[in-house]
Amino acid sequence: MTDKSVFFFDEISVPDKKIFGGKGANLAQMTQLKFPVPHGFVISTKACQTYFSEGNTLSDSLKKEIFTALKKLEKSSGKKLGDTENPLLVSVRSGAEVSMPGMMDTILNLGMNKKTEQGMAKKTKNPRFAADCHRRFLQMFGEVVLGVDYEIFDDILQKQKEGSGTQEDTDLSANDLQEIIVAFEHAIINTTKNPIPEDPFEQLLLAVSAVFDSWLSNRAKTYRHIHGIPENLGTAVTIQLMVFGNTGKTSGTGVCFTRNPSTGERKIFGDFLINAQGEDVVAGIRTPLEIHNLKAILPETFNQLTDLLEKLEQENRDMQDVEFTIEEKKLWLLQTRTGKRTAEAGVRIAVEMKQEGLISKEEAVSRGDVRTIETLLHPQIDPNAETTELTRGISASPGAASGKAVFTADDAVRMAENGEKVILIRRETSPEDIHGMNKAEGILTACGGKASHAAVVARGMGKPCVAGATEMIVNAKAKKMTAGHRIIQEGDIITIDGGSGKVYEGAVPTIPAKLSEYLETLLSWADEFRTLSIRANADTPEDAKRARELGAEGIGLCRTEHMFFTDERIFHIRQMILAHTDEEREDALSHLLPFQRQDFEDIFTAMDGLPVTIRLLDPPLHEFLPEKDKDIEALAGQFLLSFEEAKDRIKALEEVNPMLGHRGCRLLITTPEILRMQVRAILGAAISAQKRGVSVHPEIMVPLVGMSSELSHCRREIEAVAENIFEEEGVRVDYKIGTMIELPRACAQAKSIAKEADFFSFGTNDLTQMTFGFSRDDVGQYVPKYAEKGILEKDPFETIDRGVQELVKIGVERGRTEKPFLKISVCGEHGGDPDSIIFFHTEGFNAVSCSPFRVPTARLAAAQVAIRNNTI
Repeated sequence: MTDKSVFFFDEISVPDKKIFGGKGANLAQMTQLKFPVPHGFVISTKACQTYFSEGNTLSDSLKKEIFTALKKLEKSSGKKLGDTENPLLVSVRSGAEVSMPGMMDTILNLGMNKKTEQGMAKKTKNPRFAADCHRRFLQMFGEVVLGVDYEIFDDILQKQKEGSGTQEDTDLSANDLQEIIVAFEHAIINTTKNPIPEDPFEQLLLAVSAVFDSWLSNRAKTYRHIHGIPENLGTAVTIQLMVFGNTGKTSGTGVCFTRNPSTGERKIFGDFLINAQGEDVVAGIRTPLEIHNLKAILPETFNQLTDLLEKLEQENRDMQDVEFTIEEKKLWLLQTRTGKRTAEAGVRIAVEMKQEGLISKEEAVSRGDVRTIETLLHPQIDPNAETTELTRGISASPGAASGKAVFTADDAVRMAENGEKVILIRRETSPEDIHGMNKAEGILTACGGKASHAAVVARGMGKPCVAGATEMIVNAKAKKMTAGHRIIQEGDIITIDGGSGKVYEGAVPTIPAKLSEYLETLLSWADEFRTLSIRANADTPEDAKRARELGAEGIGLCRTEHMFFTDERIFHIRQMILAHTDEEREDALSHLLPFQRQDFEDIFTAMDGLPVTIRLLDPPLHEFLPEKDKDIEALAGQFLLSFEEAKDRIKALEEVNPMLGHRGCRLLITTPEILRMQVRAILGAAISAQKRGVSVHPEIMVPLVGMSSELSHCRREIEAVAENIFEEEGVRVDYKIGTMIELPRACAQAKSIAKEADFFSFGTNDLTQMTFGFSRDDVGQYVPKYAEKGILEKDPFETIDRGVQELVKIGVERGRTEKPFLKISVCGEHGGDPDSIIFFHTEGFNAVSCSPFRVPTARLAAAQVAIRNNTI
């Protein structure tokens, strides 16, 4: 590779996205295939990186390369930038290595000024078309390069339409457009104190700088943060001959996908507009037509388009997102890229492409989007629910969501961070709304279609979206929207159904989703490749059943404390806590025993044939007691105590730092009656279930062990209770005793602890807290700031931290030094995080455990890392 920074499409023999960006690489590919692509050149991502390193300045050498390329483009096209007879106009577009739809900037019709407008009007004999191109250029250059607020231009445009009695931009006459041009020019001068440069080459250099600068815009940074895209990639810039979809009724523009990006159906999907330029479709300012309507309007062009789409998909072996323009019936392809899709569509496309022989089974599994697979299991609208329909639009991204109506991105963020669920309602979204879209449960727009900004971004985020609800009038300033005779104001609850396009008043009941046949197929293929066993964290029989339905191979964590919070059970646990004597404590626990035993028997039954790991009581006892005076009064009345006595007893149990306090094995050692009751319940339930023909595999887990002597003591207690039960029942069951490794000392002492353990299960949530000295309940105050400032790469409670990884490695290595075949798993929510699963697979874990709804994610992620590491 030379020091060259500018490359024509036909000069690029190897379309490398890292160098030429996705857009440039794909334009080069289509040029090689002899597809109808307007000629142009690419400024490399390396030039962007140099631009930032040199203080956001275009170097003289880069300017010279751009000038030379421009002259070559003028020669090949027979047109000249700034010429009054045959003017050349170009588009200036961003194109990063990773697709970021709508996040960075584009400028169309560059080269326009008063003289070139007149020349174009004369050459085309279409003054309206020339004026339309000029007003579009003024608006885009004014916004992107000069920073003029979009609403200033929009207000001018709307007032002109109102004054001329027109509904659509296309209804504006040439005279209307001339008035708009004058108003735009005044607005630019009033805002910036300077007019747009008349020199087209100066326009071009300013535009290139603006596109580079857009890489560091807040919206682009937010998008990269949401999607985990590296900050240092930079963007390429493509300079391309303009082709015009706004010349009249035989011209148009559109965006389409080779398959449905919402459902995955093998059918062309998209939108187009007659007499429009590309930004009209993606910006959502006009409601477009569905792509198949093009067949009736321009049948030959439609047939050519469908033929090219088929070839593009075959060539790229994936669903393509294609932007096209039709100029006087002639088709031009402006872009192709791998299309963003919903999780549902991604699964179906991967499965069907494998079945069609386009990709292998390994590729199909590797293409599953582990970041959004969980959204397939989110609830759907209950078909039997009573609903009040407000309006309906286009089903742009599937799923159902309820929340409070908000009308600005900032309000969406503010309310969501206060714990409220919100639906973001906009006339149309723009890239500046990205932070609010990320926080909202779903998005609703009055304009736009299936390829609008709102639709594309929502699908990428896995959020429901209804777009193009044209009967809805949105007034963002007044914070309200009108649908028919109903007015929805900020804070009113609505429900959107992205699958049907319907919008409802109030919160509509939902039902659980089921695994689709495509997802079941993909996950069954994943199971062929993964080496990690996937278990679930489940505390109830219902959770256990759901986990098994989703493919869990056992329960990796059953938190027994979660079983105590019904009215009847909490009474007995409080009776045990407030007991004065061992006899009173034993009596209270005897009332809890049958509840615990039935819970465990039901869980063993649900998990017939699969292992169930049950953690003995972990939290400190004060967590079962009330805090507010009115609740303490009620407690005192229940147990015939005075208010002062009750409060004193509660105060005596308080701890300065409960996380480091009287909990886990410490509680079990000092209050052995709890351990004995729970072991009797677990093994008694196992015996009962076994007698009924259920295959039981109980695993008893002792929490918060830091010393081998603690586990040794608890193990003796457990084994003694077990022998008594087996003798009483005349039946034995196989069981295991292990521990949670959640203290740094336990990692360091893992060799000695392993002597007493049949298995280790890393509790990485608590291990993270202990390692950092963080409380996970309080990290919201500073961890986001740490991530923002680059101090932390990721939230350590979402993805296992490197420092915590080092402790885990020590624990695994030392544990297996003592017992080479020691079973090792993780039972924190890190067990469902794809990035963390890579680590657990690499370190030779036997299993991961996570919440039931994350089981499919874990199954797929475990298969992908096995395929990637070739360890299948």
